[in-house]
Amino acid sequence: MNRSDRLKRIAGEEGFDLVGICGAEPSEHTGFLAEWIEDARHGSMTYLARPDALAKRADLRRILPDVRAVLVVGHNYHQEDPRGVPEQSSRGVLARYARGRDYHKVVKRGLERVHRRFQDLEGISVPGAVYVDTGPVLERELAQRAGLGWFGRNTMLIHPRHGSYFFIGVLLLGVDVEIDPPLDRDHCGSCRACLDACPTTALLGRDPTGAPVMDAIRCISYLTIENPGPIPRDLRPLIGNRIYGCDICQEVCPFNVGFATVATEPAYAARGPGERPLGVEPQPGEPSAPHPGTDGPLLTELMKLDEAAWEAFSRGSAIRRAGRAGFLRNVAVALGNYGSEAAVPALVDALSDPNPLVRGHAAWGLGQIGSDEGRAALAREAADETDGWTRQELQLALDEGSFDEPRSTPAGGSFSSRAE
Repeated sequence: MNRSDRLKRIAGEEGFDLVGICGAEPSEHTGFLAEWIEDARHGSMTYLARPDALAKRADLRRILPDVRAVLVVGHNYHQEDPRGVPEQSSRGVLARYARGRDYHKVVKRGLERVHRRFQDLEGISVPGAVYVDTGPVLERELAQRAGLGWFGRNTMLIHPRHGSYFFIGVLLLGVDVEIDPPLDRDHCGSCRACLDACPTTALLGRDPTGAPVMDAIRCISYLTIENPGPIPRDLRPLIGNRIYGCDICQEVCPFNVGFATVATEPAYAARGPGERPLGVEPQPGEPSAPHPGTDGPLLTELMKLDEAAWEAFSRGSAIRRAGRAGFLRNVAVALGNYGSEAAVPALVDALSDPNPLVRGHAAWGLGQIGSDEGRAALAREAADETDGWTRQELQLALDEGSFDEPRSTPAGGSFSSRAE
């Protein structure tokens, strides 16, 4: 058994579903990345445009001077949606990757164990560095070079027999290891399922070189996670009940429809009411059931998350990245899209939230529903609101809302953010 086989065996024993090895040559994608940034398609993700980060993405030796090879792993996180979701618009949809434990911690710790075991087995000290979507590394390019997939039109890395529901982690190694052939063939063919299904038209197809292009500032994942401010008004109705991230372009992909299997890693499983992510211990005084969980939770219950409940809900989870205000902003938009008067009390309460981002989007939600209670609350708050942007949202909700023709969707009614 050669060094490559031993390394792959260890990675498999640590639970990784896909394993490949590539060389540490400079990136071939930095030109495309620079052009994408120049076109401002990265939105508020300014960390992508930092010169030092671009330099490191271009050449791994700027991260680990001794790097000779890269172990790339894929960790399956797929799980089925609960029954009735996403069609039941009273319930929120979280991207599959965010329903359980924060994957950064799970994959990183697994790769750190691989590194330690590999050194012990080889009997040598091997310089190494682990990255899981948190540093200046082009993980998907490395995974393609290691034979783990090709770049689909949805910009995801797709494996021909496993689809795209997997996290990518890399271990830079300062030792020579036999490498695998890249996966150069594009298996998408003429399929446009992901482009046609994207509600916000964020997917722009391929550029003249064949690289898939995304306008990140229109992507639901960007709007509900990375975007720190208001969601553009014209995009709010298109988000539906997606409250953290989006899987639509993966859900319609034939390679996921045909090959995706449920993840065996228990840390990625969705949480029930009050449950903490696997391995996260309770804090002193933490209530036993402060949140409705991540398995298709009721939007009205999520809207009640105060600071303490948010802390319990988000601790140890990738959801924490959005922050409480950003998350409740998303929930308020989803409640407006729900359109039922059953959502009005929760949105009225949110008009008093300490954060103007939440108050403004709650106002929009009330305007979409159009009820006497909602109009009265909007008028009352508009008279006292001190934040300029929120006051404008309150007034727009009163002026443009659906109050002349109240719209009511029965609880458990049908609003789908999937493309028909």
